[in-house]
Amino acid sequence: MVVDNSYEPCDFVLFGTMGDLSRRKLLPSLYQLEKAELIHPDTMIIGVARQEMTVDEYVDEVKANIIKFGGSDLCEETWSRLKARLDYVCVDMKDVDSYKQFDEHVDPSRTMVCYLATPPSIYGDICRGLHGCKIIDSSVRVVLEKPIGHDLESSKIINNQVAEFFDEKQIYRIDHYLGKETVLNLVALRFANSIFATNWDHNCIDHVQISVAESVGIEGRWGYFDDAGQMRDMVQNHLLQILSLVAMEPPTTLDADNIRDEKLKVLKALRPINASNVNDVTVRGQYTSGFVKGEEVPGYLEEEDANTQSKTETFVAIKAEIDNWRWAGVPFYLRTGKRMPTKVSEVVIYFKRQPHNLFGDSFKNLPPNKLVIRLQPDEGVEITVMNKVPGLTSSGSMDLQKSKLNLSLSEAFGDERIPDAYEKLLLEVMLGNQALFVRRDEIEQAWNWVDSILEAWKNTNEPPEPYQAGTWGPVDSIGLLARANRSWYESKQVKKK
Repeated sequence: MVVDNSYEPCDFVLFGTMGDLSRRKLLPSLYQLEKAELIHPDTMIIGVARQEMTVDEYVDEVKANIIKFGGSDLCEETWSRLKARLDYVCVDMKDVDSYKQFDEHVDPSRTMVCYLATPPSIYGDICRGLHGCKIIDSSVRVVLEKPIGHDLESSKIINNQVAEFFDEKQIYRIDHYLGKETVLNLVALRFANSIFATNWDHNCIDHVQISVAESVGIEGRWGYFDDAGQMRDMVQNHLLQILSLVAMEPPTTLDADNIRDEKLKVLKALRPINASNVNDVTVRGQYTSGFVKGEEVPGYLEEEDANTQSKTETFVAIKAEIDNWRWAGVPFYLRTGKRMPTKVSEVVIYFKRQPHNLFGDSFKNLPPNKLVIRLQPDEGVEITVMNKVPGLTSSGSMDLQKSKLNLSLSEAFGDERIPDAYEKLLLEVMLGNQALFVRRDEIEQAWNWVDSILEAWKNTNEPPEPYQAGTWGPVDSIGLLARANRSWYESKQVKKK
């Protein structure tokens, strides 16, 4: 698939090109877009960092990172095309005068895309620097990586710094979960299939579970993670974005603002959680030592550089409710944690049980139908239904069993490679499509809801509940559902080699 030449070429400027995100995700994603011939022939890729190096040295660095993190053998033909696009500029991002060097590296006739793969604390400095060298106009796009702030107040400060120089239409706030194929498929699944579109409300759905489990610990990021915690790191962005896509009303069109308007309505309808109900509808935990995949691992307070008095949560479970007509009485259970048995992200829709059981002789309690949307590791959709067991019986009754209708993307599309989320998002930025990016009012509404929970936790002054590494979290998280005679769905899905 070759990009249509009607798309505009751009100068893709990657600030923080030597950072971990760029090396592991962004540069390999640009390589894959090049391989798929989805980058305009006249587009240039300009790396920006503080290190002094020549363009040739930068090219060697890019190649080494693509080989190390790209996940496949390097195609020399693809690399030859990508190499020809690469340029490098050494910039002190806090020094306005340093940005004058861009004059020799960017083409005013091309659209400029600035990807800020840097700490959010210097977003304002970068925007001032670009403004100072007079290369910002209405065509320039700026991409912001999460986390945008530590709470609502700090989020507003960062957004205001960027908004001083860029209009909202120019700002692309990335949440990489919105680039995952199965997250994108949520919109198609809901609105292109009448079997779901007409049964997607409180009349048919009992409850929804959204789980994002990680088997890893903090991976040497103690300083960052202990300041953020699982609530800020995962719930405020990833889980609330998934929830809003699951719960939103049909947009009038697939236009970016129509989709984001509907997502915002969901966030505004979330029932507040504060000191009056936080103990009833939330659970927070912190992992202790244990075994993950047969390997002994330390507890959170035993990690390198740990503060042994830390009360930061590594696990969060929440019973969220959406106060609108569609979802009245339907709880959304959110769960995310580190050092859990496996890495898995999924949405599970539990439909209501049949009101009358015709098959009581063979199946005393008919289980509910389930729709499982797997985001990772094996992307796909699975529906659990009841089916007759083939064969004859002397009693004349029907024997039933649970059966799964399974659409695994890897099986359905054979050897076709499933793109990484960043590949999709980088392409959408180059094309100027904001539909998969988060608007400022969404970010701030999410922070408003999350801040209330964090404040309530702080005021209780209680430590997180311990849970052993390699388990599915604190015991109280089981009780969160058990009180309503429900239980967490625990995936048995293992990614095929």
